[in-house]
Amino acid sequence: DIRECSHAGTWYNGDASTLSRQLDSWLQKAAESNTEGMSPARAIITPHAGYSYCGDCASFAYRQVDPRLVRRIFILGPSHHRPLAKCALTTCLVYKTPFGNLRIDAEVYQSLLDTGRFETISKSVDEDEHSIEMQLPFIAKVMEDYLDEITIVPILVGSIKVIDERSYGAMLAPYLADASNLFVISSDFCHWGQRFRYTYYDKTKGSIHQSIQHLDRTGMDFIEQMDA
Repeated sequence: DIRECSHAGTWYNGDASTLSRQLDSWLQKAAESNTEGMSPARAIITPHAGYSYCGDCASFAYRQVDPRLVRRIFILGPSHHRPLAKCALTTCLVYKTPFGNLRIDAEVYQSLLDTGRFETISKSVDEDEHSIEMQLPFIAKVMEDYLDEITIVPILVGSIKVIDERSYGAMLAPYLADASNLFVISSDFCHWGQRFRYTYYDKTKGSIHQSIQHLDRTGMDFIEQMDA
């Protein structure tokens, strides 16, 4: 099956030419920032809101990717629509983007399925979800000269326990050690709001938006310390 780019035209521009110009503009802006001397990223954390809200922010992450080094891309995104106690893999073989198709890495997928630790999701469930799709146009854009040479490994992450987090981490660690693999972590960070059943508010930090900012900054600090 081929997964359609189901959020094109709503969450991001569905016209390839217009979207290309938009991403080029954001990536160029990110390139002009002070990133001199930084090594190519092996893993990035990127938002998955609509591009009008987060596209410029995401470009700073994708700007750190060296497409010449990458041949396989793992994309981990949280499940918003289907309750999952595990991580899950799609039944689709190809993901469409406005810039061309991205192929699922069938060999890696089979290896992961053989562990018995992964569920599978249908095409319809996959197309309802946005957390992974919102990374695809950026990936296709950054890797545009190598689309025929790369594969992707999308993994939908459920509400898993800490012990399971460690188990999945150990399972994926050998892939992270391979310099030809890139990991894209699609995240909302604290994902604050009643709709998401998370309304933590530390009044000592000031107003609600300041408390939320503190949560995000705390998460960033742990990540920078390699302790997250």
